[in-house]
Order: sequence, then structure tokens, then C-alpha cells
Amino acid sequence: MNISRKTFFKGLALGTLSLPFVLKTMKPGQAQQDNSPLLKSSKQYKWKMVTTWPPNFPVLGEACTLFAEMVNKMSGGRMHIRVYGGGELVPALETFDTVRNGGAEMGNGAAYYWAGKIPAAQFFATVPFGMNAQQVNTWITSGGGQELWEECYHHFNLVPMMAGNTGVQMGGWFNREINTIEDLKGLKMRIPGLAGKVLEKAGGSPVLLAGGEIYTGLERGVLDATEWLGPFHDYNMGFHEIAKYYYSPGWHEPGTVLELIINKEKFESLPEDLQAIIRAAAAYFNAWVLNRMEAANAEYLAIMIEKGIDIRKFPVEVLDTLRIYTKEVIEEMTTTNEFARKVYASYSEFRKKAVAWAGYSEKVFYDNLQVI
Repeated sequence: MNISRKTFFKGLALGTLSLPFVLKTMKPGQAQQDNSPLLKSSKQYKWKMVTTWPPNFPVLGEACTLFAEMVNKMSGGRMHIRVYGGGELVPALETFDTVRNGGAEMGNGAAYYWAGKIPAAQFFATVPFGMNAQQVNTWITSGGGQELWEECYHHFNLVPMMAGNTGVQMGGWFNREINTIEDLKGLKMRIPGLAGKVLEKAGGSPVLLAGGEIYTGLERGVLDATEWLGPFHDYNMGFHEIAKYYYSPGWHEPGTVLELIINKEKFESLPEDLQAIIRAAAAYFNAWVLNRMEAANAEYLAIMIEKGIDIRKFPVEVLDTLRIYTKEVIEEMTTTNEFARKVYASYSEFRKKAVAWAGYSEKVFYDNLQVI
């Protein structure tokens, strides 16, 4: 049977060609070429993954373990990855340096933790009042973001990949009411990345702490407030026991990308099939985290409301002022850092298009949403 390449792919798309037919048309032995990566090597790889999350941390830590299991199964047992929570092998916020220096082959965290080393890295995590999960995922995969991210991390001997997204976060827990921008003055708050600089402009003091240290910080008065994630994690971390008010929305983190970072030399030394397996598992990791976060946060918001936790919304005037400060912070950074300027130009150009499209799609949907 003669069949053109165009007809072949059209047939596959329509389901009119079956796998048995495809196999029949293959030449004898074609399915098991001698150059198959699996036949080339049965070498075992034992890697370590360090993370910024507390050991066995729900969803984020679970996803790392799931990723390791997937890679092991997909590789036929050729690759074993041992996952270490923050503090088990190295301190949580030393993940970046540990991986770049080869102390572990890979790590998981969020790019804004490395802002002191790479200011531009923050754009690959989240931007206050910036893009949501759907939009930032699209920018990275289809708008040039991934190429810029790889260029950014190339100088640090790292390969970055998306590995989860928190979705829109909550605004945080406060031991004082926030009625005006003046109420942020003197506030000691755990808040990372660009948002920390914005808080400084409002007169507050940002504090960078790993997740496992936040509760103690609030309990001992080292912190007056903290942001973390959303209802699921925040409730189970017990923040409602030591903070009075829970604020929305998470202006500072509208769609935070979590990252898988891999030592570049180690990654490039892998057979091509294992590199592809890692990329495929990371893509699954990315979707799984966002899905789990959305499901768990919806469930635990209902629990919080039922228990009478004081959930409030930031006043519009406060958000408007924070938005102005955000613009100032980004302008200051991009004026002094050429690569940050390059990345933000790509980010902001894509965001304009995404927001315009959302104005005709998601915004209209939410503005007219009716529960059936």
C-alpha cells in the first residue's frame, strides 16, 4: 500500500491509521535499531535532588518525590534520584549554589530566592501584579521565556525547567489590620523577591526565611506578618493560631513558577533519552503541582470560612499604591541591570498581549460567572 507522508500524518490525526498498520509497514528490525539509546547503555545513574521545601512537604515536596519515581520508571530503573528536603543535606536557601557547584545534580525551589545573585531570575518566578499561572507558563514555553531563562542560568552552570506553579497566592497573615498604606510602615514581613523591595518602599522590612522557619518567626515576634502560599498550606502550617488576619489577594505572587535546576555539565553528560525523560517528567511535575494546589486551596478555603478565620481583602487604595511602588522597583532594577532589562522587555511585551486576550476571554467569563 502506497501512502504519502501527508496522508500518513492526516490518518494518524483522524485515527484512521492504527498502530498495527504502522508496525506492518516498518522494515524488519526497524523497531529495534542498534543505535537505540536503551540498547546502547544500561549504565545506572544515582543523582541527588536538594530542595527549598521542608522535608516531605505536602504537594511541593510530594511532587519532587513523584518526579523521582517517574524518572526511575520511565528510564527502566536506570536513573535513581534521591530527594532531600531543606536542611537534610544542605540548608534550603543553599540549593542554588549546591547544584551549580555539583554538590547535588538537581534542585527544586523558586527563582526569586536567588535574586541576590541574579536579579533577572525573579522574572522567571513571579512579578507583583504580573501574569497568572496560565500566562507565565505560556510566556516561558511559547513566548521566548525559556530561551532567556537558559541564557540567564548558563553562566551559573545550570539548566532550568518549570516544575510547578502555585497559582494566585493569598496576601498573607498579619498581626495588625491593613487599612491604609501607612499600616505597612515598620512591618517585619517574610516576603521574597521583587515584592520585598516593594514592601521596603512602603516603609516595611522584608525578611527572607525558608518555609520551615516561618512559624517560629511569627511565634517569637521576629515577624509581624508573613506570606506563604494559600489556604491549604497556610492552615496546615498553623499560621491561623498565631496571626489574627488573613488577607487577599496575593498581589505579590499572582502565579509563581517553581523550578527544577540541573547541573549543566551533569545533564549534558546524560544519554539523550534520559535528558528527554527528565524534561517530560518535569512537564508533568509542572501541571501536577498547579492542579493539586487549586484543588487543595479550594477545599481548605471552605474549612477556614467554616471555622470563622478572619479573611479580609486589601483595600483598593493599598493595592493601587503597591502597584505604583512595583513599577518603581522594576524601573530601578532594569535601569541598572542590562540582562534584567532584556528579560523584562520580553515579559512585559507578552503580558500586554495576554492581558488584552484575557479581556475578551477570562475576564468576561469571571465578570459574568453564574453558578449553575
